[in-house]
Amino acid sequence: MSQSNDPPSPSRGRTSRWILGEREVPRVAILGAPNRDRVRSELERLRPVIAATADIVVEDLDFAHDFESTDQDLVIVLGGDGSILQAARQMGEKQTPVLGVNCGNLGFLAALSPDDFINTWPDVCCGGFDVIDHLMLDARLIRSGKEIRKQLALNEIAILGGPPYTILDIDLYADGHLATRYRCDGLIIATPVGSTAHNLSAGGPILRRNLDAMVISPISPHTLTYRPLVDSGETRLELEVMHPQESTSVVADGRIIDSLQAGDRIKVQRAPSSFRMLSVPGQNDYRTLRDKLGWGGSVAAKNHV
Repeated sequence: MSQSNDPPSPSRGRTSRWILGEREVPRVAILGAPNRDRVRSELERLRPVIAATADIVVEDLDFAHDFESTDQDLVIVLGGDGSILQAARQMGEKQTPVLGVNCGNLGFLAALSPDDFINTWPDVCCGGFDVIDHLMLDARLIRSGKEIRKQLALNEIAILGGPPYTILDIDLYADGHLATRYRCDGLIIATPVGSTAHNLSAGGPILRRNLDAMVISPISPHTLTYRPLVDSGETRLELEVMHPQESTSVVADGRIIDSLQAGDRIKVQRAPSSFRMLSVPGQNDYRTLRDKLGWGGSVAAKNHV
């Protein structure tokens, strides 16, 4: 498989076509959540369906495969959104189009049920589907002028407090200029994909997933005029916690990067790689939001939505 144009180095919400190349069948990697019985049972059911029209080059239920060692055209992820976040981290800068099969709960990203996948898979193998590039974040922890940690994130980078849970003073710089000092319990920088995760719980807005933007959302700000901000995906952000607590941490997609010390700075910007998601006909952002968030209204008869 190949795309009709070369993928851009930065993610700009761009859409390209996933089309058949010279190979007759796509090369597929299958990833799944470890220690989840349903994932293993669905893999047993779906494996022959996939193998009938594709070459399975990787089967990894431990999220341990090194993607630099293989070439694949598509990554099928069995699980929930957490599994897709893990797959994005695992692929690193070698992002490959992903098709998510929901064996979890909410499933904003893993939108296909196993039965829907079986019905859709023959058409997928024929190619011609859209691949949508989604913005990812690159976070770097700077200590004493040196970079000590680097992490990709698909959902968000967050600064979170800990015991004794006193209020944090967090300076935000945008493109090298001081924007503001937040007094809050924490701060979230979310991608459009991550806008329906921690950001939404903190009162931030939902962004359409192909937008080239980021959301900056303070957690429980001391002043109500500190509202969530939507900024360009081109903006280079920098954060500094003036007096971090012992357990104040910088977190990427729910995983702690490191605890913060006085003087630490966190640089956050667009990652050089895009998260690439195969768009299956019948799916759209508003339908996903309506179904997953339980939006009301009489929509049963409106099949065109």
